[in-house]
Amino acid sequence: MVLVGPMGAGKTSVGRKVARTMGLRFRDTDKVVVRDHGPIPELFVRLGEPAFRALERAAVQETLAKGGVVALGGGAVLDAATRAELAAHRVVLLTVSPRVVASRIAGTDRPLLSGEEDPVERWQRILAERMPLYEQVADVTFDTSSGPLSDIVTAIVAWARRTERPAEKAGTDHSAKEQG
Repeated sequence: MVLVGPMGAGKTSVGRKVARTMGLRFRDTDKVVVRDHGPIPELFVRLGEPAFRALERAAVQETLAKGGVVALGGGAVLDAATRAELAAHRVVLLTVSPRVVASRIAGTDRPLLSGEEDPVERWQRILAERMPLYEQVADVTFDTSSGPLSDIVTAIVAWARRTERPAEKAGTDHSAKEQG
């Protein structure tokens, strides 16, 4: 299972708990990039966004090949090869409202939110650009804006167990779109 969505939607927090509940391994592509190449803000400054995206693509390939529950960085869906590869996986889109994300992104060092522009306005612009791609790859959507995290985890696990098919274990099935 793969989690996609914008910055601050809770992909890492939710993914960890979903994996634990399902007895699966959790992997985060951003953490793989940091492990192999250093802090993401430094990579953006030193190498630029295109080079960072190439490193991210390699991390996506590595984590998807290992299976389990995978959280992708918010911009990973920008890569056409990643989007194509996601067709072989069940993909959960996590969304969050701008009102809620403001507190989640405050004080972070996310390179795409730095600069003079209000971070929430910049976040909304980035989301508007990426939402069609998230929706293209997603099988189901869950909003993380309200309610206990445990309720979202429970709903995702229930969906995953309900939609698991034998062919999917071989990575060949892509389930129908749903709204969670």
